[in-house]
Amino acid sequence: MSPRFRLLALALVLPAARLASAAVAPLPYEIPLAFPDALVPAEASAVRLGGWLGARIDANERNRLLVVDTVPLLAGYHHKPGAQAWVGEHVGKWLHAATLAWAYSGDPALRQKLDRVAAELIATQESDGYLGTYVPGKRFGIYPDADWDVWTHAYNMIGLLTYYRYTGDAPALAAVRRIGDLLIATFPAKRSILAAGTHRGMAATSVLEPVVELYRVTGEPRYLAFARYLIGAYDEPGGPTIVTALLAGAGVDRIANGKAYEMLANLMGICDLARVTGDPRLLRAVTRAWDDITRNRLYVTGTASAFECFTGDHELPNANEDHLGETCVTTTWIQLNLELLSATGQAAYADEIERSLYNHLAAAQNPRGDDWCYYTALEGRKQYDAGITCCHSSGPRALALAPTAAYLQGGDTLCVSTFEPSRGDFVVGGAPVTLVLESSFPTAGVATVVVHDGAPARFALRIRVPGWAAPLRAAGQDFGAGWATLPARTWHDGDRVPVRYTLGGRVLHGDYGNYGRLAFAWGPFVLAADTAHNPGIDGLEELRMATGIVPTLVEAPGELEFTVQSRGTWDRALRPVELVPFADAGAAGDSYRVWLRDGG
Repeated sequence: MSPRFRLLALALVLPAARLASAAVAPLPYEIPLAFPDALVPAEASAVRLGGWLGARIDANERNRLLVVDTVPLLAGYHHKPGAQAWVGEHVGKWLHAATLAWAYSGDPALRQKLDRVAAELIATQESDGYLGTYVPGKRFGIYPDADWDVWTHAYNMIGLLTYYRYTGDAPALAAVRRIGDLLIATFPAKRSILAAGTHRGMAATSVLEPVVELYRVTGEPRYLAFARYLIGAYDEPGGPTIVTALLAGAGVDRIANGKAYEMLANLMGICDLARVTGDPRLLRAVTRAWDDITRNRLYVTGTASAFECFTGDHELPNANEDHLGETCVTTTWIQLNLELLSATGQAAYADEIERSLYNHLAAAQNPRGDDWCYYTALEGRKQYDAGITCCHSSGPRALALAPTAAYLQGGDTLCVSTFEPSRGDFVVGGAPVTLVLESSFPTAGVATVVVHDGAPARFALRIRVPGWAAPLRAAGQDFGAGWATLPARTWHDGDRVPVRYTLGGRVLHGDYGNYGRLAFAWGPFVLAADTAHNPGIDGLEELRMATGIVPTLVEAPGELEFTVQSRGTWDRALRPVELVPFADAGAAGDSYRVWLRDGG
């Protein structure tokens, strides 16, 4: 184990340490779910993650959310119109991510910044509820060129509702109510909402997600009625027909114009409405979309889209010029899987969250945590920049959500869904219980779950087993992929469950567009070869990987490195090639490749 990972692991075996300044619990909802959650994700303040992923989460807060200049994010509200048609989205996204990050860390400096930015945004709201960046003559699609006005309001609703639920700030909720009431007064009374957003109206109808959230927070029936109107608008002439088309068997690439980000944002709203109303038809539409994406349109690194649209079946190009893996798509894919994991409890959704977090999302983030890629190719060069883009604002949201996917609870069943050294706090039978995971991940498949409780507590324990980790052995039993479930029993303070699982190098065989190529993996990490770690190799595309040889871990202080055998055009002798996680490859601006030629 390298020094960095060893120190992080040891820091998290101390059960008495409170790593956040204080527990931050969100305000409860007024409206319960008609489909009760099978699993409830832990609140951000109830989790602490160390290890590789924990370092990325911390860097996201410390080097992006805490220090980003919010003046440009608010400029369009003070001086209308904004510099971009969609410039208003960024402050709402920042509020969403920064609130969750503050709940996780308890950082008072971030809370101070949150309060200031939220108050400044709310102060720009007009008397009728308008909180956007368009001039009066061009608003909400009632006039031309207002395709992103409702979209902007949707993200302000998301950001302010999250801020309200974690801080109790009454002006934030009042501002969101005024937005909701303005939307109701505008659509469809003045015009169909489809006219207020591009991509067959999907940009505007994606407001469904925060409208459902507003209904749950307030209990006001008018917001539920408006949500139902939005679902009905899908089937208006020229509408995206999302639910109808999915239930009829259409692939997501053939629905509306196939725009991936906007469609995934709508799918999240559809899933939320299904859970609130108990409508199985809506949930079935969402799971059919998920099935289609995972079968036909998902990259091995956990993203979708080329040129920002869902591709045709198995059309997954790899290069920079293909504009693949928009970070907004990766983020919203993670969010949708977290929704489905909560609703169903199925481990497959947690597996997809893991795939995306460790690969395409982290690959889009500069390891320093400050900058992001808009697109992230599987071969070429990463194009980080410090601009204000939708993806720079979206990526931090997914990392801020990551702690909530690590520990979950279903009644008296506590679930561990991470291999990182970590801890999760629960309440069982009204009493606190803490699970601490002492872990050697990502260098060895050895861990121990340690129970800490003030009094004996009875609960079942589940540990997620992704396919790469199977078989997993816990409490003397072997478990395959899915959930390893230890039946309910009475646990005492200090009880320990030793865990051993498969962790090693794997070979991934390409198909369709990657036929004749190999990729390599280690645990959840997809690996890549880059020129920075292979200075003596001229042309990664000329490498011919030796069949049947898996990568092995190299002891390298502070980072993960692997080696595998290859041949090159220069000779037929085997020679070592260094690999690193795709997330770390190309960080210095050098070229890299995930899929390498099969040399036989």
